[in-house]
Amino acid sequence: MKDLSIYFQPLVQEHEYPADTIGSIILANNQHGFPEIDQIGLAIIYVPEFRNGQPELHQQTDDRFREAFYNYFPGMHWKHTIYDLGTLLPGERVEDTYFALRQVVAELVKKKIIPIIIGGTQDLTYAMYQGYEELEQLINVMSIDYKLDLGDPDQPVDKDAFVNKLLMHRPCFLFNYSILGYQGPFVRQSEVDLFEKLYFDAVRLGEFVSDPRIAEPLLRNSDLLSIDLQALRASDFRGDHYQNPNGFYNHELCQLARYAGISDKLTSLGIFNLLPGNLSEQSHQEVAQLIWYFMDGISQRMGDFPIGSKKEYIRFTVFMEEIKHDLVFFKSNKSDRWWMEVPYPPKEGHKYERHHLVPCNKNDYDLALENDIPNLWWRTYQKLG
Repeated sequence: MKDLSIYFQPLVQEHEYPADTIGSIILANNQHGFPEIDQIGLAIIYVPEFRNGQPELHQQTDDRFREAFYNYFPGMHWKHTIYDLGTLLPGERVEDTYFALRQVVAELVKKKIIPIIIGGTQDLTYAMYQGYEELEQLINVMSIDYKLDLGDPDQPVDKDAFVNKLLMHRPCFLFNYSILGYQGPFVRQSEVDLFEKLYFDAVRLGEFVSDPRIAEPLLRNSDLLSIDLQALRASDFRGDHYQNPNGFYNHELCQLARYAGISDKLTSLGIFNLLPGNLSEQSHQEVAQLIWYFMDGISQRMGDFPIGSKKEYIRFTVFMEEIKHDLVFFKSNKSDRWWMEVPYPPKEGHKYERHHLVPCNKNDYDLALENDIPNLWWRTYQKLG
């Protein structure tokens, strides 16, 4: 494994934490040295890089969420090792920070350690995405955000314009992009149209409020999750840079973080736009609890993604008159979760193997029973073709 310590500033820890707290068991990069990363687990990384969105905050830091998180107690079934690698210092240029984060994400994911990136503006999602390039596999990216953040591919990347960079990056290894919680007043119709054209998933905040179950299959299908803290309503997340009257409640975002942790497929998490500026202690508690619920979800993973033998799944087949084709669904005996099988061209070999079994809800099976092809099936079929 590459020496990652060169990218980090150690923590200054002046006291010990009470027995049985997370602070008493975490392996931290502190005055005693950089931890030996030799066990599967999770790694907390704070990255105060704001220059591509809030340049006036450059060289400011605010990581009070750590103190809150360290004083929590682990969940009942937590067995994973928890690392805190410290603060990834911004480079001389933003591109230097991107390079460092890319290297760190790539090394950790290869070692089956889930990086939890916290702090900077959301354009750091692009650096995390680049970290997957060495894995040479198509991935799914999901964002919880109030805007689509597409941007102009001819303009520099910034916190509100980075998705086009994911689309234009070569070699391309983005199979699907999903966004949950976008709000109409902040989104151009042309952006929504482009998402439709690309067969991406875009779920409005109102759709989620009407049926929160819509989020779980999207999270279960994602490799990388990027959370914009500005998607929270300002009354739930107080600070100078949080003024949106609508958005997610704190408890909703914690529930989504837990769903993300339960997903067997998800291998990295970013919690972005933790912007210094009169940020309340309550807001740092919220970030700490997002991390806690994500880790609690990981402790509940069931390993039931249906690749290989499907003996432990119930198979349902529905013949669709419109396309003269069977739709095949699988239900896990372990978790009662559903997947839908979508055929892909044999010439592609194993390229799409991770993507032709799509997480879904029982509602999709019910639609098929009514001879109505689920939109999820069509979108996936178009991408596979």
